[in-house]
Amino acid sequence: MSPSDSPLVPASLVLASASPRRAELIGRLGVAPAAIDPADIDETPHKGELPSPYAARMAAGKAARVAARHPGVAVLGADTVVAAGRRILPKTETEAEARACLQLLSGRRHRVHSAVTLIDAGGAARHRLSTSIVRFKRLTTAEIEAYLAGGDWRGKAGGYAIQGYAESWVAMLAGSHSGVMGLPLFETRALLAAAGLLPSGLPSTDPLSTDDA
Repeated sequence: MSPSDSPLVPASLVLASASPRRAELIGRLGVAPAAIDPADIDETPHKGELPSPYAARMAAGKAARVAARHPGVAVLGADTVVAAGRRILPKTETEAEARACLQLLSGRRHRVHSAVTLIDAGGAARHRLSTSIVRFKRLTTAEIEAYLAGGDWRGKAGGYAIQGYAESWVAMLAGSHSGVMGLPLFETRALLAAAGLLPSGLPSTDPLSTDDA
């Protein structure tokens, strides 16, 4: 039986995200957060800020904001950024934004940076960053318009969700599928293991746990 088939084990952990995708993904590790408390922070990129440092700053900021509300409890924050070159693509709120993103990504490679921060019960912060490369097929106008009509783009970085229909456009993915979804499980498992938050009976050590930033 795999961890994802086993009953979830309640953990002394707050997930600093309202994303149902992240709640689902952390459940694949056999972990059920004790609470979900979304962070409310300014997500405006700094002038000239590059995508991966921006993702890392957002994850750390979300975790810190929520940790201040839950002293003595571990908090996990995450952020996922879709980038075309040095350009940070928005979490699309309008069809026009989503259309522009999909037209830009059509037929080309882009990067998805997924950062995770865990602040443990003692206040120590650990950070991880996963970067994946994704290439879409060349999209027709009809394909983009049909996708927009379905509404799957709402609030999604870069205007798409890889766990939906857009996955059929992916000609190449190098990196973490879960990271592109919103929570890189390899990195997240390492952070939870280092903090002693993995359910008993699952592997709890990882070389990554020794080089925390």
